[in-house]
Amino acid sequence: MADHEALPSAARPIDPAAFRRVNERLRASTEPPWLHGEVARRMAERLPLVKLQPQRVADWWAPLGASGDLLRRAYPRAALVDVVDVTAAEATRPAAGWWQRLLRQSREVLSDDAVPPAFCQLLWSNMGLHLAPDIEGLMRQWRRALAVDGFLMFSTLGPGTLAELREVYRLLGWGPPMAPLVDMHDLGDMLVHAGFADPVMDQETIALTWPTADAMLAELRSLGGNADPRRFAGLRTPRWRAELAEGLEAHRDAQGRVKLSFEIVYGHAFCPAPRPRLAEQTTVSVDDMRAMVRAGRKSVPPPR
Repeated sequence: MADHEALPSAARPIDPAAFRRVNERLRASTEPPWLHGEVARRMAERLPLVKLQPQRVADWWAPLGASGDLLRRAYPRAALVDVVDVTAAEATRPAAGWWQRLLRQSREVLSDDAVPPAFCQLLWSNMGLHLAPDIEGLMRQWRRALAVDGFLMFSTLGPGTLAELREVYRLLGWGPPMAPLVDMHDLGDMLVHAGFADPVMDQETIALTWPTADAMLAELRSLGGNADPRRFAGLRTPRWRAELAEGLEAHRDAQGRVKLSFEIVYGHAFCPAPRPRLAEQTTVSVDDMRAMVRAGRKSVPPPR
């Protein structure tokens, strides 16, 4: 299978230990990557299309999303809650880095494993979905966190990302430079399976340029790392890095700058009232029953 082929979430080959190290390094960074901020700005331009005025907005994995100011301006009356990717063990450690900055803010901060059901009317996730080891599991978590008729809006990297880098690796016979990413059509199917309604997916390609390959590689490290289990297992040498830089130098644009392409996938969907599967004996939770009753009342026309 080609290293650039898009795969469903369950089939993605990922080295769990490497994936965890990459995410820990990203969470420890002092600032979110510039690309995340640019994608957040572009995604926020779509917010006027949503008529919903949420009372509470959950900014999922906020430290990496670069979205707080945009969401505050879009919804000045809403409660903005930063949801962070942190385990219970990590939460007991001394605060440092981005976690310390969040504690100084006036907004509420929740661990992603502590978000209650039907918590928010808008769940926003910028450039975080591809960092989840279990994409379908995260979507189910989002579905649980959203109130009925709530709205999900997210962005993530698509399989067209780093086409130039993949070509260099292919020509040099180095194997995959990154774990495969999920196609937007598969992401739409996953949303439906997770219980969302009316998913809409689209994508665009953003080309970034740098004056040199070394400058590009330095910034690329801030965006992630290689967690593909088929990657080269040993340490790389200065000679290898020189070969990589030389290969990347061949991908220059008309202005003579080194170029990399990033496929950005955007998705949004609604959270419908739960619909239990009928059987000879069907069990429905009290929370789901209340949500179905409220949704039923909204659908009944007023008396004439």
